Amino acid sequence: MRAETQNTVEAIRKSLKLLGQRLDLETAPHRLEEFNAMIEDGDLWSDPARAQKLMRERQTLMDALDTYRRIERELGDNVDLIELGEAEEDAEIVADAEAALKTLAEEAATKEIEALLDGEADGNDTFLEINAGAGGTESCDWASMLARMYVRWAEKKGYKVELISESPGEEAGIKSAAYKISGHNAYGWLKSESGVHRLVRISPYDSAARRHTSFCSVWVYPVVDENIEIEVADKDIRLDTFRSSGAGGQHVNKTDSAVRITHLPTGIVVTSSLKSQHQNREIAMNALKARLYQMELDKRNAAIAEAHEAKGEAGWGNQIRSYVLQPYQMVKDLRTGVETSDTQGVLDGDLDAFMAATLALDVAGKSRAEANATG
Repeated sequence: MRAETQNTVEAIRKSLKLLGQRLDLETAPHRLEEFNAMIEDGDLWSDPARAQKLMRERQTLMDALDTYRRIERELGDNVDLIELGEAEEDAEIVADAEAALKTLAEEAATKEIEALLDGEADGNDTFLEINAGAGGTESCDWASMLARMYVRWAEKKGYKVELISESPGEEAGIKSAAYKISGHNAYGWLKSESGVHRLVRISPYDSAARRHTSFCSVWVYPVVDENIEIEVADKDIRLDTFRSSGAGGQHVNKTDSAVRITHLPTGIVVTSSLKSQHQNREIAMNALKARLYQMELDKRNAAIAEAHEAKGEAGWGNQIRSYVLQPYQMVKDLRTGVETSDTQGVLDGDLDAFMAATLALDVAGKSRAEANATG
């Protein structure tokens, strides 16, 4: 077996080891039996919310077990095929099996990262907000580029993307935009994107073709599902309606029914500008509850809280990632050191490498914190 192929095999085995540890293979079959027994209990369905929660947990466990066993089986089958092909000097069999192993390694690496998404709200849908910062028209254009980047990323994941609100820039781009992104682990994947994103390029809006630096802030928080209770008192909110309009384009809304909700105790402001005022109120309330829930998560997790506090204003010194288009091509995450020269790929939504590195860093930090607490 070639050294490169052997490295691929070892990478898959490493991913399988982590998946097995996260899944706890010794107890997983017993937990599945317990789920099956609970679901067969006729009294369970008198509480639909609890029944649905158990069904989701059971399906998640079944999917994880099936995935682990399938990757393990395909690994063994393709290794056997390579050994057979080499013994019979059949280069075509070897090449096909090596290609299958490369594809399997990519899947195993993705599943390895998903295994890290075991936080309380990681499996939830998510809200994503983008706000232009320092840089004027250039930052508004940068905000629209970021919006496109995240929409492309979500579409590649098979997630559903809904535009909740958008405020156009005066000359180009957008001042702000808010999306709801729905799909398994949407929040878990995107939570690492909260922070300031810095762009360096020659501005198309500068007649002197000078290099400009601009900033945008990204804020990600989980959609609160029916299993999480967040109470918001009427006296604690102010509801305003307003007209939302823009200069044109497929995402522009023109309506008198847009809704803005301000949470007075915290100062949190959320908006929704779809066509129905009733729908806007519901969406805005859900977004407010999600923000309040995120604040509670931050209080419980000091590491996450520090990261969010460090985000600060959208300007110098607070960025988590730099995107340099001129004089050279480079995207670099300042938290993990992960970088790539494929700037177009990143702007087209290839973000998993950055997210994976940040997730791994967070897990390592939590492990050290737990060790220090018990040590």
